[in-house]
Amino acid sequence: MARILIQFAHPALEKSRVNRRLIAAVESLDFVTVNDLYEQYPDFDIDVQREQELLLAHEYVVLHHPFYWYSSPAMIKQWEDLVLEHGWAYGRTGNALAGKHMLNAITTGGRQEAYQETGSNRYTIQQLLAPFEQTARLCKMQYLPPFVVHGSLRITDEEIDAAAIRYRDLLTLLATGQATEYASLQAPFLRSCLS
Repeated sequence: MARILIQFAHPALEKSRVNRRLIAAVESLDFVTVNDLYEQYPDFDIDVQREQELLLAHEYVVLHHPFYWYSSPAMIKQWEDLVLEHGWAYGRTGNALAGKHMLNAITTGGRQEAYQETGSNRYTIQQLLAPFEQTARLCKMQYLPPFVVHGSLRITDEEIDAAAIRYRDLLTLLATGQATEYASLQAPFLRSCLS
């Protein structure tokens, strides 16, 4: 079974209804390692060697975070800047992550229809996540479609529960070698964001 590393970054987790439930739904899975970056590094002093060892020990890397200002919380950027070193993660000799997979698991305050070219945010989620996709490609990783929960400020408890079950099910597909099935299940979401 493949191992999944969730690089979790939420600077105000105590205020989150959705992300707490998503993490709770997957943290007990044997094949998942939840690395809470804000808890691990409250001073932003990231242990690069520890983080690189975690990456090497897992086949899938999930950047799980709220979607802040069309990107990630600052901790994810700090992590990328320090951990994904030239000559290790990318560059002519940087092959440590080659062949691994990466995806984003995000929550948005806005509803799905806001993330369309005709919506209030003017861009699709896929377009806004392009820097993450390019980071994965630069590191010779395969970027998979994101897991997204929209409208996190307004959704019901039942909808949160359904999203948590879906997150758990999708990660199980990845761990059992069904990345193609995972991507095909996410395709309708991506199509609806592009319409």
